[in-house]
Amino acid sequence: MSTSITPDVDVLIVGAGLSGIGAARHLQDAFPRKTFTILEARDSIGGTWDLFRYPGVRSDSDMQTLGYRFRPWTDEKSIADGPAILEYVRATAAESGIDQRIRFGHRMIRADWSSTDRVWTVTAEHAGREVTLTARFLYSCTGYYRYDEGFTPKFEGTERFRGRIVHPQHWPVDLDYAGKKVVVIGSGATAVTLVPAMAGDAEHVTMLQRSPTYIASLPAKDPINNTLRRLVGDRIAYPISRWKNVAISILVYQLSQRKPRLVKKFLRKAQERQLPAGYDIDTHLTPRYNPWDQRLCLVPDGDLFRSIRHGTASIVTDRISTFTETGLALESGTQLDADVIVTATGLNLLIFGGAQLLVDGTPVSLPETLAYKGMMLSGIPNFVFTIGYTNASWTLKADLVAEYFCRLLARMDGRGETVCVPENDDPTITTRPLLDFEAGYVQRSIDQFPHSGSRAPWQLGMSYVHDLVTLRHRTVDDGVMHFS
Repeated sequence: MSTSITPDVDVLIVGAGLSGIGAARHLQDAFPRKTFTILEARDSIGGTWDLFRYPGVRSDSDMQTLGYRFRPWTDEKSIADGPAILEYVRATAAESGIDQRIRFGHRMIRADWSSTDRVWTVTAEHAGREVTLTARFLYSCTGYYRYDEGFTPKFEGTERFRGRIVHPQHWPVDLDYAGKKVVVIGSGATAVTLVPAMAGDAEHVTMLQRSPTYIASLPAKDPINNTLRRLVGDRIAYPISRWKNVAISILVYQLSQRKPRLVKKFLRKAQERQLPAGYDIDTHLTPRYNPWDQRLCLVPDGDLFRSIRHGTASIVTDRISTFTETGLALESGTQLDADVIVTATGLNLLIFGGAQLLVDGTPVSLPETLAYKGMMLSGIPNFVFTIGYTNASWTLKADLVAEYFCRLLARMDGRGETVCVPENDDPTITTRPLLDFEAGYVQRSIDQFPHSGSRAPWQLGMSYVHDLVTLRHRTVDDGVMHFS
């Protein structure tokens, strides 16, 4: 007969970023008497928004959807900068006392579920030693990329370069690029953010890309949202603007999937209006793939296009042959002079912060598990995780996961149950990559992740409306989740 011990906390949340603070707030509001602690590997709240300090760092989603459902975003700017988002997350934690529940400098390295005791024993590294905590539920809000290193390809000749090489994930506070030639290697969201932000002070900034990315301009301030706020106040305006933006994002994504030529034409016309006459859009801004096969990059108020128009920035589409003493030699034979080279070349993925999961002492092989509703794992009891959307705001999914978790707890409390575990009893289910996304940072590491299944509920959904129905409204008793 199984026994049970009293854990240190009911729920142990890992990660004090946007997802972790949101999860804690949902849990605290729904269950004021339940105990929880947040483990945070770094020394401050904010996750991504505290880590990234490069010039111009900002969201590439509107804050009406990147913001929490329960706390309106009240700044005029819908496309917000990193410091503003960080303050929003910290204020959310402080106003409800969540910041007092965080153990900073605690990096989870191992978590072992005991079927006998019905608890997780979590081992964390803190100040050079190991500490342990026990919890009834383990809730991972660590995101999916490595915080300690970004991705940099192997470039020839880097040791010869006399200038400075910087990765955006580790931006040095003493970097002075005023009046200097800067080359930013990359074409993703980080690169298109850095280029116009640095162009104001640098002599010239060049975005060097191997291939183009789809780039669209969006107003930094949403006139409809700001008008609504003045008329009816933040509490009423926020959900209206949130749903407006959700609807627009769904429309754009679905059109991109079903009518890619139409979306390509629209994007091109918008770019032509903001770029110099005769600009080579085919070479520099027309990818080989269709819109939203990879994430669409947003530039607020067309700042990248404005920098190109003013001559303070440019795009070069070519491949690097080697670094030289004074810059880069390209495969076309072109030489790019540079004083500073920024390698905006992407992220390294790392699921659950790299911690090892065990069940009754046996290590879990994550690629052998299936993701249940994109938030739990087959055969892993009392374990929840958050992975946001790749085609919409991360927090839309994070909020739904937290709400579903609270519904799950309420169901278990009402029936005196202490354990839940999703089990795949259907041998006809086939596996697929968890993230069906062509971005390079995903393709490099996806084989180390859990898998998705060929049909529900073993799929990581990328439709907010579908997840809204499934996670917020449908019963948790679906025959796949087992309770005891």
